[in-house]
Amino acid sequence: MTEFVAEPTFPCVGARSAFNKGRARFGIYGTLGDERNATLLCEDLRRFSEEFPVPGTDPVSYVAMFASETVSEKDFAQALWQQLQAMHEIDRERFAWDPTVSDDTEDASFSFSIGGRAFFVVGLNPQSSRLARRAPMPCVVFNFHDQFENLRTSGKYAGMQKVIRNRDIELQGSINPVLAQFGDSSEARQYSGVPVDADWKCPFHRVDDPVAA
Repeated sequence: MTEFVAEPTFPCVGARSAFNKGRARFGIYGTLGDERNATLLCEDLRRFSEEFPVPGTDPVSYVAMFASETVSEKDFAQALWQQLQAMHEIDRERFAWDPTVSDDTEDASFSFSIGGRAFFVVGLNPQSSRLARRAPMPCVVFNFHDQFENLRTSGKYAGMQKVIRNRDIELQGSINPVLAQFGDSSEARQYSGVPVDADWKCPFHRVDDPVAA
């Protein structure tokens, strides 16, 4: 993964910064979509969250790498949402959804929640049609949602987004069509990196939290 991000043409300067500054954490798991990964990954994300309670504006990421067979984009997207669903159904036993974000995948304020904290999710897949997401193995990258908010408030987000999009154009000739302005539409549409239709329905659904009952 380090070599993939270190490639001079890799567009995401945020990820490059997290790697270069030692603010990226990694975990290796089994097959993407297997519910047996869910408990361990939830625990790893909770520890990651405890390590960075106030991440500031220097990018920080948790990279979950999966020992899966190379799959098509469609299969990858399905497995990614299966993994997130399995994680949620375990996490809900102890934690409520982060109250600062929506649990409705059609809401522009939606963000995935683990351990009571929201994460923006980025899927990477060896078979991705987007070169920027064509990692050497299936990966799911978790970024703190509140850090995106901090970056936007500080004025750094717009500049970083512009640089990333320009680099993506240089790499592939266009920006990824699933990308949207942060907060303008549901980020769930961006997670897998696979283009979706306007009438796409997210396969993820929140289960009521016992701790909130």
